[in-house]
Formats: sequence, structure tokens, C-alpha cells
Amino acid sequence: MADDAGTPWPTEIKVDKDRRLLQVSFDDGAHFELSAEFLRVLSPSAEVQGHAPSQRVTVPGKKAVSIARLEPVGNYAVRIVFDDGHDTGLYTWDYLRELGEHRDARWQEYLDDLAGKRLTR
Repeated sequence: MADDAGTPWPTEIKVDKDRRLLQVSFDDGAHFELSAEFLRVLSPSAEVQGHAPSQRVTVPGKKAVSIARLEPVGNYAVRIVFDDGHDTGLYTWDYLRELGEHRDARWQEYLDDLAGKRLTR
């Protein structure tokens, strides 16, 4: 059910059997499949995002990362624990929605950033 502001609410969040894909469904019918690599390299953590846009870190070498587990955080987010030990990002419902809606553009930006820095997935 959407919150008071009308923001779509997740109705299902699950990890596929290979632990490489997070599936998120919202109460407005939207459904997104987000890879573990995508979620890891765009983690909302300060470690990745920094404290300002100029501090954002390009995270290479995460092609084989998988999701170890999900941990609910209140009624607004989920902590994704990755098998590389990263666990400091809190993925709010809004952030998951934004990643899903802009997945292709955000992924291309990441690939371009890697290429520009001569890094690999």
C-alpha cells in the first residue's frame, strides 16, 4: 500500500536462487530485476557514494558478486549484505524504485565511468 504521500510501496522483495538477482515488486504493479553487481556498485553507502558527488567511488571488479542475505531496516529500507563483505548500504524503497526505473541509464553511466578510468567489471 502506498504511503500517505502516494509513494509506491514494495509488495515483494526476493533474491533468486543463484543469489545474483534481486526482484522487487511494488503495489502499483511495477516490477524490477536488479543484478547483485548493479546493486553493489551503486550502493547508497558512504563508502561508495562519499559525502558529496565529487567523492563518489567507482567500484570495479564486482561482476561475480552475489547477495548473501537481506536484512529489513524498519519499514523503509533493506540492508543488502553481499558476499564480498559489503553491508553498509541501506536501500530505501525510493532508492530501489529509482534504480529500477533508471537501470539502463545508470548502468551505462557506470560502464562509461569504468572505461574512462580503465577499470574492469
